[in-house]
Amino acid sequence: MSRIGVRPITIPAGVEVTVEDGNVVKVKGPKGELCSQIGAGMSVEIGEGTLKVSRADDSRQNRSQHGLARTLINNMVEGVTKGYERKLTIVGVGYSAAKQGNKLVLKLGYSHPIELVDPEGITTETPDATTIIIKGIDKAKVGNYAADVMEKLYTRRKARAQLSKERRKENGKFKQK
Repeated sequence: MSRIGVRPITIPAGVEVTVEDGNVVKVKGPKGELCSQIGAGMSVEIGEGTLKVSRADDSRQNRSQHGLARTLINNMVEGVTKGYERKLTIVGVGYSAAKQGNKLVLKLGYSHPIELVDPEGITTETPDATTIIIKGIDKAKVGNYAADVMEKLYTRRKARAQLSKERRKENGKFKQK
């Protein structure tokens, strides 16, 4: 029995969850709407303020998908109520980030700036020149875009311990020599 899959999901006030044909789960809340298709071996039961995911049988495929389906639906519910945020920090002389319209402009010591267009449903903020905040309601999209930004920072210039030039996630550590 999946320890994660058996837990019920509490549905907060102001959030609507519907299950359509083909196991398509739609979650609508104050921040937006998300939809996802879960596996065919799963069934979603909506009760009074709770939602429960159950599996049809104990086959290996259904056991492996049970906890995943529950977590994906829980992430959608949490995303439309609170939203998700990733905070990235750039450290280094001359390294900076700025926001221009829907583009994130990174200056990493080259003769040209690197421009990244914000994906649909994702917003970025730069409260100062060395901090990037990525926000959105879809946890996967926020994480993927944060990884893309980190990749641009990492592939352009490797982190060098001697110069203290680096990139990191919030609360990330960097070992100096």
